[in-house]
Amino acid sequence: MKKEKVSGAVIRRLPRYFRHLTELNQAGVVRISSSALGSSMGLTASQIRQDLSCFGEFGQQGYGYNVEKLLGEVADILGMNKGHTAVLIGVGNLGRALIENFNFAWSGFQLNAAFDVRPEIVGQVMSHTPVYHADQLEEYLKDHPASVGILTVPRSIAPDMADRLVAAGVKGIWNFTNIELNLYKSDVFVENVHFSDSLQTLSYMISEET
Repeated sequence: MKKEKVSGAVIRRLPRYFRHLTELNQAGVVRISSSALGSSMGLTASQIRQDLSCFGEFGQQGYGYNVEKLLGEVADILGMNKGHTAVLIGVGNLGRALIENFNFAWSGFQLNAAFDVRPEIVGQVMSHTPVYHADQLEEYLKDHPASVGILTVPRSIAPDMADRLVAAGVKGIWNFTNIELNLYKSDVFVENVHFSDSLQTLSYMISEET
């Protein structure tokens, strides 16, 4: 049975488990030990067992984990089979790149619509995703509720768009606007993606080596 509280560190390792198990499954690996799985992920066998124990009992002593079964269990834990839907706000360079290149289905989401204000963009269909005017956001979400709103708008309008998404009933926001959203009073979860943070972290690590 799933524990009531799971640390953020464990939650953020779950996608890594899913990715590694997917690769193992595609390679035809039927079973794997906690030590072998940990070695491929840069974790200890103890850490693997401790992480998975947060959600139930998996594997058998002396046998290890059935890769395909564990992959399905991790997918269930991540909620990837719940039919999550998403809408994207802001079809600029980044928004278009996500629409045309990101595999939402692999992560358990279906991207249903995008929104923008530019006449040359509104009305287009990009990779099977229709683009509507931003003024139609609330009307659309009323008839087609979405689990998540993806923000790829200029940072100056990000707070307003986030508020509109919250009011329209989304459960989460995937935020690419490089601004921290003040949604603490709502029950909406925000995942901030800061490309600069990742690059600056890399800058620190390579600088320490020189």
